[in-house]
Amino acid sequence: MKNRRRIAGLHAAEAALENAPDKIISVWIDHRREDGRIAAIAQKLASLGIPVQPAGRNQLDSLAESRNHQGIVIELKLSGELGESELQDVLAELPNRPFFLVLDHVQDPHNLGACLRTADAAGVQGIIITKDQSVGLTPTVAKVASGAAETVPVYRVTNLNRVLGWLKEAGLWIVGAAGEAEQSLYEIDLAIPLALVIGAEGKGLRRLTRESCDFLVKIPMFGQIESLNLSVATGVLLFEAVRQRARANRT
Repeated sequence: MKNRRRIAGLHAAEAALENAPDKIISVWIDHRREDGRIAAIAQKLASLGIPVQPAGRNQLDSLAESRNHQGIVIELKLSGELGESELQDVLAELPNRPFFLVLDHVQDPHNLGACLRTADAAGVQGIIITKDQSVGLTPTVAKVASGAAETVPVYRVTNLNRVLGWLKEAGLWIVGAAGEAEQSLYEIDLAIPLALVIGAEGKGLRRLTRESCDFLVKIPMFGQIESLNLSVATGVLLFEAVRQRARANRT
């Protein structure tokens, strides 16, 4: 089970078929359940040549570890992390106005999973994480990501500052999130070729990472709380970039 994970439920099964059918290893379906969505999923599995094992409710409860399975459980191969060489290949053929998310020593699997899910929704082309003192693509991360672990490439790199230099050479601007920044995210152009850098939980950006950024931005805070949860802050920053980029595309 180390390199596998199980997902349960109709939505998760449909997402797996849509985004990562090649990673499906096993499928169990309640053979007594009459459901149009399950029938459609079973038909799709059959068309892909993926065998289905009939299972009773007790077996599905056990396989799903008490999660709401709605009559279906799927076992997947974990998505693999990519490395610096794959990132260099991508940087050599960047699309117009590239968009990357960089996470500097993020250690909470729930935060990484949530960032993956938001990055997918925002159209981010890849997430860059550090090799040391960072969580990787664990089963918990994949579960929280709800399918985004199969759709957003994750590049694990040894020397983040060197990689930020590569991004600059490829034409991207490096924008770091820092609570003490003078400019807010609403005062800076985020429709540029962009790598948005988020620091670790509680610690923020490391000094060398901060010095590698072209700009630092903050999220304005008007209440008594001084900061947002890392994944929430990432969502705010990513979707301000999405808003600006959509506006730029219309002009």
